[in-house]
Amino acid sequence: MIKNNPIVGICMIQVFLNRKSGCLVLQLAGKHMDQVSLVREKIDLVNLIATYVPLKKLGNNFKANCPFHNEKTPSFVVSPERQIWHCFGCSKGGDCFSFLMEYEHIEFPEALRILAEKAGIALEQTGYDSSISSKKEIIYKINAIAMEFYHYLLTKHAVGKRALAYVESRKIKPQTIETYMLGFAPTSGNALTQYLLQKKKYNAEDLFEAGLVTKRMGRIADFFVDRLMFPLYDHRGNVIGFSGRILHTNDQVAKYINTRETLVYHKGSVFFGLNSSKDAIKKTEQAIVMEGELDVIAAFQEGITNTVAIKGTALTEDQVNLISRFAKKITLCFDGDNAGQEAMKRSIPIIEKKGLQTTVIVIPNGKDPDESIKTDVIAFKNAVKKDLPVYDVILDRAIKKYPSQTAEGKKKIGDEVLPFLVTITNEIVKEHYLRLLAKSIDTSYDVLIKEIDKIHKKEIVKQDIVITNKEKKPREEILEEYLLALLIQFSSPALLLPQLTQFLDQYIWGTPAYGKIALKLKEAAIDNKAFTIKEFLATLPQELVGAFDTCFLLPLPEFKNDEYYAKEVQKTAEELFVVGIKRRIKDLTHKISILEKEENEEKLIALQEQLSPLLKQLSGIKQG
Repeated sequence: MIKNNPIVGICMIQVFLNRKSGCLVLQLAGKHMDQVSLVREKIDLVNLIATYVPLKKLGNNFKANCPFHNEKTPSFVVSPERQIWHCFGCSKGGDCFSFLMEYEHIEFPEALRILAEKAGIALEQTGYDSSISSKKEIIYKINAIAMEFYHYLLTKHAVGKRALAYVESRKIKPQTIETYMLGFAPTSGNALTQYLLQKKKYNAEDLFEAGLVTKRMGRIADFFVDRLMFPLYDHRGNVIGFSGRILHTNDQVAKYINTRETLVYHKGSVFFGLNSSKDAIKKTEQAIVMEGELDVIAAFQEGITNTVAIKGTALTEDQVNLISRFAKKITLCFDGDNAGQEAMKRSIPIIEKKGLQTTVIVIPNGKDPDESIKTDVIAFKNAVKKDLPVYDVILDRAIKKYPSQTAEGKKKIGDEVLPFLVTITNEIVKEHYLRLLAKSIDTSYDVLIKEIDKIHKKEIVKQDIVITNKEKKPREEILEEYLLALLIQFSSPALLLPQLTQFLDQYIWGTPAYGKIALKLKEAAIDNKAFTIKEFLATLPQELVGAFDTCFLLPLPEFKNDEYYAKEVQKTAEELFVVGIKRRIKDLTHKISILEKEENEEKLIALQEQLSPLLKQLSGIKQG
């Protein structure tokens, strides 16, 4: 809805986004506002967004599929003239700062620093620190210190000798230890805690918020104890957390534990190794996704550098969205056990939904990439070169798993394969695999189509349940938005307003912000027949700028000439007028039904007197 529209003019204000409440907090920035304005002026929004999202020209604007929600039809629009963006699918929008904040999940101060660097502007001390942002910065710093601490213990201190021997037994080279800044969390239980509290002067609350400490026996102690430590980075190079691995087999404890969820670490949104492999992934346009840190490290040492590891049991939507910034192709190289194969299957629909190519590396000579590389590195490298389309692998494994000659076997093969084929977005690819499946189990293509339809119907029912729970934009608001867009996007709005005089005098706007803008357009035309939209916007109150921007960016159809454009304006106004009357009739009818139950005759007569002319007016329009 308009009242929650995130597009706001920020010429004289500083903007912070409170992510918990979803609200925009506006603060006067004083003399430092000049820096914000300067950065905004220097940054070309189209060029900025184009580095993240492929844009296509649409009239005076640019469009794209929205990076903030999944969609097939582009509803994300960028205006080079206004230097603003808006998505008509998810209603997010704003300027260069809001885009970067939303895309990178960062706060305003960090977005300001990044954009200032892009613009070549040296920032003065601004004091632009929200509480959330400053806490994140503290966590980054604490984690970086903890990483150095763990790394020193592993590589330089006697306490790390046992862990270093383990690392060497895994054939991890010294330069690799440095590249990934591997470390060791000692067995003492409070070494890091004491170091951060006493030497670095951080307080206990900061350590808890970083996820580095816990409570044991009523005292704070290190969260990670007696483990090989793998630092976890975001793609901007900040240390956001750690993964700790036990040094020896022990069924009583988890092999890996990760930093608990914090302000900066979210398990389903991060990869191990992305900071080191990002450039190689960009160059090859391929990301090889593995399960474990040691898998990635083993591959890296053999020159396979476009690898990352998931931090969970399967790829998440956030991870796929992140990796899609760097790769067009995701190659799954999960362990060969049942857990690894299940992780692969859960990952496929998420990758397909994003429209990325998906392949699989079938691991030779080993249960996981690390073991395979150590057993026969040449065989593993050949498997990497000969990665297979994921649906070929699924079909092949299902056929080997069940007998394809029996009815029950065919059913099981279909039950296992079809749910994956139904998610394929490219119809040519989908038909290819359906025909391949039909041939493999000796059945007809038409039968498989019927089975696919059954799956589709189940999915549609699920989608309908979701859709019914969503708030739909009323037809009246859609028409109001469209009419206002037609007016403000026309080269000379004042030329269209005379034909709307009666409409503007009688129509009661359902969306107050649109009504106020329309009234001001009418007033502007009276005062100045040749006013421009740029001049009009300069006079618009700040609280109406968001609604104005939404209409300014709304994609419009192409018209043959101005005469056809004017006819569309008239047609839309007439339809909207009828919809408005129906809305008022519906509201009055509802109120009358309530008053009839209450037997409030005086108010009832008053409402009926209001209703009667509306019914006559509607009847006259229909007869006309």
